[in-house]
Amino acid sequence: MSSEPVRILVTGATGFVGGALLRALRCRPGAEARGIGRRRVPDGDIASIDLCRPVTATFATEFRPDVIVHAAARASQWGSRAQFEAQNVDATANVLDLARRTGLPRIVYVSSSSVFYRPADQYDITEETPIGPDYLNDYARTKHAGELLVREYPGEWVIARPRAVFGPGDTTLLPRIVAAAAAGRLPFIGDAAAPAVGDLIYIDTLVDQLIAAALRPGLSGTCVNLTNGEPVPLMPTIGRILAELDLPAPTRYIGRGTALGLAAAAETVWRLGRLRGEPPLTRYAVWLLASSKTFDVSNAERLFGAPSVSMDDALARTIAAVRSDARATR
Repeated sequence: MSSEPVRILVTGATGFVGGALLRALRCRPGAEARGIGRRRVPDGDIASIDLCRPVTATFATEFRPDVIVHAAARASQWGSRAQFEAQNVDATANVLDLARRTGLPRIVYVSSSSVFYRPADQYDITEETPIGPDYLNDYARTKHAGELLVREYPGEWVIARPRAVFGPGDTTLLPRIVAAAAAGRLPFIGDAAAPAVGDLIYIDTLVDQLIAAALRPGLSGTCVNLTNGEPVPLMPTIGRILAELDLPAPTRYIGRGTALGLAAAAETVWRLGRLRGEPPLTRYAVWLLASSKTFDVSNAERLFGAPSVSMDDALARTIAAVRSDARATR
């Protein structure tokens, strides 16, 4: 067996998932990791490269990775179709082109569980659950388009579909909820008597599973859904987090139908007015918060074992990190 370290290139290395993965790989014996990120950072091992264009920089070609974990994406719930096409489809095509020019390394494509979503409750989603032809938004559509490109890659590939990643370092999921609650703009959405149930995945659990997908032999051609395997009632769990952060919990529920109408109106205003940023509520967010989405992750547990961090521990660590960040910014 070769004693050479496994060379791993992580795209999206300045983002939440890619950054956490790169930090973990740097601490792992037998691995040599570098990154590509959209933002320029003071780190010589992270190149600032726009993946929406063909990769011509020598940084990646000289490194010649054994594995590329493609975590870069436009993960927002809002944006133009052209933005999603460029950042999720064109970027994936350019990463695959880079891989073809650097010896066909294994590709681990970080897709999304949203490729399965329908405007309805869904339970026990498996890897065999049908995908498309309709999608809840352009993010889901373009992440699946990326999957189809990866399936045509002549080297080894693994497609990972995480669900609702959270934890320290998250810049989207929990921070949005906390900011809305602090401003008094967060209602509960759905049915108070029967709140929606959903799976989540803690960042450390996801990183461990992505490392296994990158290094474990015999996984080529695998698609795998990734969650913590412990579905939670979504709105009560949000209420618990807010209470532990001493933030005001919502006192009113808005029905799913009403929320969808409000979200559609907000989206129309934003599009017609060409307003910056995201609408305060989108239809995609309503379906995420007010419809149940659970997954059968027996395949992931067979391949990677049980999640490395329980949901209780994950929530406690996340709450502690949010508290610490709040103290640091005072």
